[in-house]
Amino acid sequence: MSRFVEHLKLLAMTLSTLGGPGLALLSFIDSSFLPLPEIPDFLLIGLVIQHPDRWPYYAAMATVGSLGGCYVLYAIARAGGHAVLSRYLHDRHIERGLAAFRRYGLLTVVVPSILPPPIPFKPFVLAAGVSDVSPATFVLAVIVGRGFRYGGEGVMAYWYGQAAMSYVLHNIARASLWFAGALAVVGVALLLWRRRRAS
Repeated sequence: MSRFVEHLKLLAMTLSTLGGPGLALLSFIDSSFLPLPEIPDFLLIGLVIQHPDRWPYYAAMATVGSLGGCYVLYAIARAGGHAVLSRYLHDRHIERGLAAFRRYGLLTVVVPSILPPPIPFKPFVLAAGVSDVSPATFVLAVIVGRGFRYGGEGVMAYWYGQAAMSYVLHNIARASLWFAGALAVVGVALLLWRRRRAS
């Protein structure tokens, strides 16, 4: 296991020398088949500390890479249907997840995409693939969620420099939960307002 972790660190260090493209590739890998918990976040912050004025570029590259990885899983689930989900989740959890998609739509992808590990995001991506979430809606949800997460980290690194690395290391879970909670409240309020207006 320690050898595997060392290989991951070596991969991250190698990709970090590629700047934005390396960050995008690392985010793609993390969001698709090989989880790399928080490594894209720290690479993003490290790159912004080195080149503060490029924070929008690095945040965008991380978001695009993550979107690509998520879309691969979404497309696999969309093609494979319920059988793909059954490999990873119990039927009870599948039905609960699909019910959440039917009720909350976009928010069911947006909120988990902001949250850091150990909150799982891939099950929501797979569930989106087998539900009636359209590709355009899915792409928009991931861009909004990951954009907020990586954009927020980029701004923090721009403002606070090295202190942002320490803050994220110790507070990423708490900050992300607060932000995702606030976003969920706003989203639910908008959803209820639209339904009330429609009726």
